[in-house]
Amino acid sequence: MSLNNTPRSNRLHIGIFGRRNSGKSSLINAITGHETALVSDIAGTTTDPVYKSMEIHPIGPCVLIDTAGFDDEGEIGGLRMKKTREAALKTDVALVVFDGSKLVPVSNKPDTGMESSVFDIEKKWIAEFRRMNIPVITVLNKCDMLNGSSEVKAAQDLVEKGTGIRPVAVSARDKDVVSRIYKAILENLPEDYENPLITGNVVSDGDTVLLVMPQDIQAPKGRLILPQVQTIRELLDRKCMVICTTAEKIDEALSALKEPPAVIITDSQVFKTVYEKKPAESRLTSFSVLYAGYKGDIDYYAESAAAIESLTENSRVLIAEACTHAPLSEDIGREKIPAMLRRKVGPGLTVDVVSGNDFPEDLSSYDLIIHCGACMFNRRYMLSRIDRASRQKVPMTNYGVAIAYLSGILDKISLK
Repeated sequence: MSLNNTPRSNRLHIGIFGRRNSGKSSLINAITGHETALVSDIAGTTTDPVYKSMEIHPIGPCVLIDTAGFDDEGEIGGLRMKKTREAALKTDVALVVFDGSKLVPVSNKPDTGMESSVFDIEKKWIAEFRRMNIPVITVLNKCDMLNGSSEVKAAQDLVEKGTGIRPVAVSARDKDVVSRIYKAILENLPEDYENPLITGNVVSDGDTVLLVMPQDIQAPKGRLILPQVQTIRELLDRKCMVICTTAEKIDEALSALKEPPAVIITDSQVFKTVYEKKPAESRLTSFSVLYAGYKGDIDYYAESAAAIESLTENSRVLIAEACTHAPLSEDIGREKIPAMLRRKVGPGLTVDVVSGNDFPEDLSSYDLIIHCGACMFNRRYMLSRIDRASRQKVPMTNYGVAIAYLSGILDKISLK
């Protein structure tokens, strides 16, 4: 990926949902202007969700998600539905598509009319989207198969009666479909659509900022990890003076400055070392802590960190990583944080590790969840995980927040 491209995790995610053969794939192809999704008259053609990154003016960088029909059946259908539910958790705006040709009688098919009561599946999904504060747009597709505006209006009335939302009437073959969908998306953007700043209020425009960068197995030679790249770019956009160093060179870096930096952003693994060396007037935070607020809920994370104090050797902790990678020596999530916890609690502490999309539905067996910075996830998906933990009354914190707590400096660093 070019550094000029917006990472998928920072793009507005627009999910396309609906029953099989409602025209979801044709609709996404019309929107993108490409054959992004496979189109077929055979029900169940779309299996795994298809993600297409693109730019939508004037919305900006987006990801369109084509999903399997949510009326899929059978064992394979159940697996497809699991993927669709995962896609829903990443969705910022949901488009729920209806096949207009099946909603009202057409001249040569008088038995194709449907009552609003058949929308039970759609209503269930719409209710869940609303519970997660995801804006919903209903789309009446295949309007070219209806007999004129009167039947289109009748179908729109039926969808509105059944779902409470007036649908946008389109045809994937209609050249105006794109402008109609874009207009609907613009009118239904989530309240928090504007991405928050990574550095939030910790940094002010024009500040001198010292970055203490890790140079270990997590950041191989010749590479910087994504949070560092994104943070540097944002600081430059904010007209900050940015100085980068490693933990071993922090003394020399501070000595080279005429005045102490306004902010020091460090790798969480050396939190305590940097805290002991930092000038009193410099604010201290870490990349992981900043991402806790950028991607998740920093207040919930900070509150949940106190659960560390209640852990015993009979407790169970879940470490959750966004990335999927082969285990590495000195891995922060798989080795370093568990070792820190066991030094405090005892060697009998149980620590489980999951990665990627493998996040348990049932979290009730855990006493604490510690999540990575989630640079590979979009904010909506991360908030869905926090919501799941919160509803099951399981405390959830973040790598950087947990390390700061274990180092005894959580109350001495800048969180937001």
